Amino acid sequence: MGLLIGGLVLWVVAHVFKRVAPDARASLTDRLGTASKGVFAAVLLLSVVLIVMGYRAAPFIPVYTPPAWGVHLVDLLMFPAIALFGLGSSKSSLRRHMRHPQLWGFTLWSALHLLVNGDLASVIMWGTFIVWALAEMRLINMREPYWQPYEGGSTKGTIRLAVITAVLYVIITAIHYWLGVNPFGA
Repeated sequence: MGLLIGGLVLWVVAHVFKRVAPDARASLTDRLGTASKGVFAAVLLLSVVLIVMGYRAAPFIPVYTPPAWGVHLVDLLMFPAIALFGLGSSKSSLRRHMRHPQLWGFTLWSALHLLVNGDLASVIMWGTFIVWALAEMRLINMREPYWQPYEGGSTKGTIRLAVITAVLYVIITAIHYWLGVNPFGA
């Protein structure tokens, strides 16, 4: 579990660094210029690699039994989770109605996985992601309390978001099958 926990710590630190240590982040950017983005991207990539390796290597230690109906709820809500995640960087007119759609999508995605995975490694990973995303929203809101809703967007942008979401849903489903997991629970 050490790799998993180490990767999660790295993920959280890399993401909240800008919010909790803005002067240190600015100093790093001043010294490295645009290369600082590459440094943070490399750290995040390393965190993802460690999380995946740690999760796959973790022993199965049951914590709770997921409800049988959970997989159906996941099937129903995973599409909106993906759509919310994409909404934050889309040109959809829906974007003006929600602050932090990407983080809300990430939270929903994590909560849905937690609903159908009751082992310790899942609880640690998905639980950490939920806590991080909610904390990140709080940190952003504290630093930038006045939200300026997105003023652009169009119906065409919303249609594009729906199509991209559908394609990603199919790809993610295929990846689950490739990993030996039936996301539809049959």
